[in-house]
Amino acid sequence: MVGKKFAVLLCAEDSEYVKKMYGGYFGVFLKMLAEEGEAWDLYRVACGEFPLDEEIDGYDGFVISGSSRDAHGNDAWICRLLALLKKLDDMKKKVLGICFGHQILSRALGGKSGRAITGWDIGIRTVHLSASSKAFSSLKIPALLSIYEIHRDEVWELPPKAELIAWSEKTGVEMFKYGDHIMGIQGHPEYTKDILLNLIDRLVKLEYIDTETEELKAKLQASEPDQEAWKSVCRSFLKGEL
Repeated sequence: MVGKKFAVLLCAEDSEYVKKMYGGYFGVFLKMLAEEGEAWDLYRVACGEFPLDEEIDGYDGFVISGSSRDAHGNDAWICRLLALLKKLDDMKKKVLGICFGHQILSRALGGKSGRAITGWDIGIRTVHLSASSKAFSSLKIPALLSIYEIHRDEVWELPPKAELIAWSEKTGVEMFKYGDHIMGIQGHPEYTKDILLNLIDRLVKLEYIDTETEELKAKLQASEPDQEAWKSVCRSFLKGEL
């Protein structure tokens, strides 16, 4: 019996730390999502590596990663990704977008994203899941879930017919669902604490952030996000159980 087949559309460059510890971000996603009997492929779309048209139908689902680039930008690979996402929507393929992936999905479907008015969101954020949504009805998870966040862009306006399924005090659109086949998550359910801490150090060196990072790191060390619940949400959605 042939297992399901999935692909990660990698929109980021692997840091040396993530390559050394996890074999790159592809390894991070496999750790969260992959199960025995499945096949997983990697396409480094930010480097121009895309699945061929004839390959797309062979996949049961796709995951779009985060990125240091802006989802509202017009780099050649971003425009090519937008075209691919529209095609995946037409084909009703399962697509899970994380951070940049969440924002680019919104854009591809007719929504808008841009710089967050309230600035960077870095750390652990409590997310409110919609009580009226049927998206989580099959999962026994609480109405409040904490998640790692590190972003300065956000979805400004949802696509027509998209459903808002989670929000936070910082970000109005933490999650959305579009039909039964597309879901976006602003936070990083795949991250581990060490990945986030390393990324904070990199952003400081690049002078992207100048916040009180020691206090931020101390808060991160003192708490944990709801990793298992997020794993359940992501796996269940991607594999048609949500």
